[in-house]
Amino acid sequence: MRSPCTSDRASATATPRAPTLEEARGNLLLAGLPADAWQRWQPQLELIELQRGDVLYDGGVAISHVVFPTTAIVSLQYLLQDGRATEIAIIGRPGMVGVSRLLGGENTPSRAVVQHTGQAMRLPADFLMQEFTTQPAVMHMLLRYMQALITQMAQNAVCHRHHSIEQHLCRWLLLNLDRLHGNEVPVTHENIAHLLGVRREGVTEAAGQLQRAGLIGRRRGHITVLDRPGLEARCCECYDVVRREYDRLLPPTTGN
Repeated sequence: MRSPCTSDRASATATPRAPTLEEARGNLLLAGLPADAWQRWQPQLELIELQRGDVLYDGGVAISHVVFPTTAIVSLQYLLQDGRATEIAIIGRPGMVGVSRLLGGENTPSRAVVQHTGQAMRLPADFLMQEFTTQPAVMHMLLRYMQALITQMAQNAVCHRHHSIEQHLCRWLLLNLDRLHGNEVPVTHENIAHLLGVRREGVTEAAGQLQRAGLIGRRRGHITVLDRPGLEARCCECYDVVRREYDRLLPPTTGN
């Protein structure tokens, strides 16, 4: 699969203009930019359409652009030598894809795959690096985002080690809801099992338990959350830890 950051298809789907401020505010990091930074960033930003399954970057490939999702959701996955991958973070409108570029690495062993079709803003990585190293307000905002992202990754690891598949599923659904507009998550049981690194049968059993409790509804390729407070009550502590850190560390416009 080719990266939409560099592929011909991405060039075809990107608009021939920089996004408006209203469009960019769909991403909560861009919404938190100081006014002077926005003036510098707008001509560099490009609005793109991301399709489910697009690979924004792959393991070992240099990151040429960073991506700020607005309505799209991206799964950050760690690759094993045998080709298997497990999700280590979910990135949506409160975040940015390609943060490792700011840490001095031209590439990373992880892979970024679009999980939910939608829009995003693309920015040259070299420009962002210049802003990061010369603009204290930008650096401060992005460092706080890095801390929130690291918290999500660490909590995911703890959850996999100590909690049940049902609790994994609750956490995963809630994190996706925070990054979507609506209460429906387009996903199959097989896809969830792949992302969580568990057996499909375990996901099907856990989803059945949640459905019988009246918390979710299921139809082919979709899960609808019917009772979010009930799902949060059924979830382990991991979701709340991640949500509080994003609330604490990201610009005050964030709601998750």
